[in-house]
Amino acid sequence: MKVLKRTHMCGELTSSDIGRLVTLNGWIAKRRNLGSLIFCDIRDKTGITQIVFDDSITDEMRAVAEKLRSEYVVGVIGTVKERQSKNNALATGDIEVFVSEILVYSEAETPPIYIKDDDVVDDNLRLKYRYLDLRKQKMQKNLMLRHQVSKLARDYYSEQGFTEIETPILIKPTPEGARDYLVPSRVNPGAFYALPQSPQMFKQLLMVSGTDRYFQLAKCFRDEDLRADRQPEFTQIDLEMSFVDVDDVIEAQEGFLKKLFKDVMNVDISLPLPRLTYDEAMERYGCDKPDTRFGFELKKLNHLVENCGFAIFENAIAAGGDVRGICIQGGSDAFSRKDIDKLQDATKQYGAKGLVWIRQNGNDITSSVNKFFTQDSLMDILRVFGANDTDLVLIVADKPKVVFDSLSFLRREIAKRLNIIDESLYNLLWVVDFPLFELDEETGDYSAMHHPFTSPREEDIKFLRTEPGKVKAKAYDIVLNGVELGGGSIRIHDKDLQRTMFDILGIPEEEIDNKFGFLIEAFKYGVPPHGGLAFGLDRLVMLLAGEQSIREVIAFPKNQSAQCPVSEAPIPVTEDVLDELGIRIK
Repeated sequence: MKVLKRTHMCGELTSSDIGRLVTLNGWIAKRRNLGSLIFCDIRDKTGITQIVFDDSITDEMRAVAEKLRSEYVVGVIGTVKERQSKNNALATGDIEVFVSEILVYSEAETPPIYIKDDDVVDDNLRLKYRYLDLRKQKMQKNLMLRHQVSKLARDYYSEQGFTEIETPILIKPTPEGARDYLVPSRVNPGAFYALPQSPQMFKQLLMVSGTDRYFQLAKCFRDEDLRADRQPEFTQIDLEMSFVDVDDVIEAQEGFLKKLFKDVMNVDISLPLPRLTYDEAMERYGCDKPDTRFGFELKKLNHLVENCGFAIFENAIAAGGDVRGICIQGGSDAFSRKDIDKLQDATKQYGAKGLVWIRQNGNDITSSVNKFFTQDSLMDILRVFGANDTDLVLIVADKPKVVFDSLSFLRREIAKRLNIIDESLYNLLWVVDFPLFELDEETGDYSAMHHPFTSPREEDIKFLRTEPGKVKAKAYDIVLNGVELGGGSIRIHDKDLQRTMFDILGIPEEEIDNKFGFLIEAFKYGVPPHGGLAFGLDRLVMLLAGEQSIREVIAFPKNQSAQCPVSEAPIPVTEDVLDELGIRIK
């Protein structure tokens, strides 16, 4: 079939092209028949141009023009002219193309969804007809942005001496905090591969191999419950470096981020980026990925209320818990008692049993605990926050985790409700010095906060056996506006220290050899100090695009049930296939 060789993309034409004969290919977005004139919008991934059929065309061409419908795929040849009724909403709004030849490549039925950015349509329908949804200008821009970020990452890390290497997709099942996707082996009946949750051990092996600097846009898989920024398959900008410590890894990533924001977003970021220790982030913001675009920082009140006579506060402190609060500037007027009750109900999902409030109006201080505190005692609490007459203080008392989770939620939720978050800001920061271990309060067992290959700080190694809860890790996370963009660590490169780590985590020798034996074996033959990091590519592009879900920047994402609505995967397979794999469905 004949194809008209295009001279321009649909979104490229400007007033400088007036008088030029051009060829465009694309989809009909809209048609308007005014009798003597027929107007159509033709669309491709770059944008839209208005094309015009006037009295000068042949009867045969008019018949074709009158049959055009939305989503017909066409090629046109025509002359660019100045548009009489300009459209400032379009990049091509100053011009239009008067058609002298048209070729219809394919007709289209009425699509089940409208192909326009502001169409309100059910997400499940969008995902089922994703190939139509992707025709929208917004989605094309998102995919192009993802391409820009991916290309920039490849170019930057290549220039910095990194080698792009693909690590295996079919690997050995290993525990990394989530369930593996398993793949049965036909040629090894009863044995299974796993899809990688990350390339962690293979990139460490690459450092053993002398690769020195590795990177990869790595596909990763985790069989876990989904949410807005999670998918069962996702992509990491993954990297590892030899002969480095924390500052070396961070410096390399800051160079990437500075170039990324300048080249893609035209935003200058100042280096070095701020750093918060894990302890400071928790103390000030209640979480290890703080949004610093607004205040409402946490304040600890234990010293003021440990003997106050209010049982809830005293009991929390006696049980090893905390009493902390946040101050909402202007919140006294902005939040009614009913509003505060709703906030209190919302904190229950984080384990909070109640929410104490204090507000000041002139010399009059009111609170939900007035009968337990004098006016002077309440004023002492307000002074900790530097509260003014129109401010509202909210306090939670419980186990530290409940207090941190509840107040972290409250500061974010209230900032959204007050509409005080400056969406034009990109607040990047590092969170460093994480605990090496997490303690399970019910079992008393320790687990690795990141993964069992993370190195402890040298000064804390002496506490590994005696006080593991005191040990800090050489780990670091990069945070943007309250979202973790990526994280990494310096790895353990001493095989004896690695064995100690496994021992503290309670991993039996047999399990160590079975799951990690090949890494331990490699460490016998000389391993350099090394460390790395992985950025979540989907999450990074989502934030740069101003989207709320990573599904908006993935071409064919899964739905909330981990299904592909386009292909309908996963599907049952026949008994013959299962027999060949040696599998029986329970």
